[in-house]
Amino acid sequence: HELDKLLSCCRGTLKPVVMVALHTGMRKGEVLGFKWQECDFRRSIIYLRNTKNGDKREVPMSEPVKTALIRVRRNPKSDFIFNHKDETQIKDIKKSFFTAIQKSGIKDFHFHDLRHCCASYLVMNGVAINTVREILGHKSMDMTLRYAHLSPDHRKQAVDLLAKKIDTFWTPEQKSEKPQNSDFVQHIINK
Repeated sequence: HELDKLLSCCRGTLKPVVMVALHTGMRKGEVLGFKWQECDFRRSIIYLRNTKNGDKREVPMSEPVKTALIRVRRNPKSDFIFNHKDETQIKDIKKSFFTAIQKSGIKDFHFHDLRHCCASYLVMNGVAINTVREILGHKSMDMTLRYAHLSPDHRKQAVDLLAKKIDTFWTPEQKSEKPQNSDFVQHIINK
């Protein structure tokens, strides 16, 4: 898998930076700019205060993200999670990320593509599109809908779920039972 190759080529601080981006969908600026006090390890939440659109956002922390962050050496002179050895905040990772990409053999891949991968994997694994929107921090659903095509059977799953609910009072074998939603059935009949 290409992302596994990429992670194996990441060195030093780059590895947890990439892990956080891939598993949370956070933007590069959000990852590099977030601080220790924004991490709630007990509740497994990252509280982002400095986002692109200016809104505060809560991002769930998976176990791989928690592990990656716990392994980062905390700098007592900095509130930021990701720092250089001279204790200054890391603001750019272009060179180290480019090196990891080259070593991994991945073509035409940028840091922001980690965010797209996160969204794509969420959708392909059945996460509701609005939940993906909330995790990514998109103000408009239009931004998130570009990932909807990755779940080709989401419409089929929706109607199958509806069929299960409706089937309980339309199936001949269950006529003797009183319908659970008799008000709904009566409303349909009266139309």
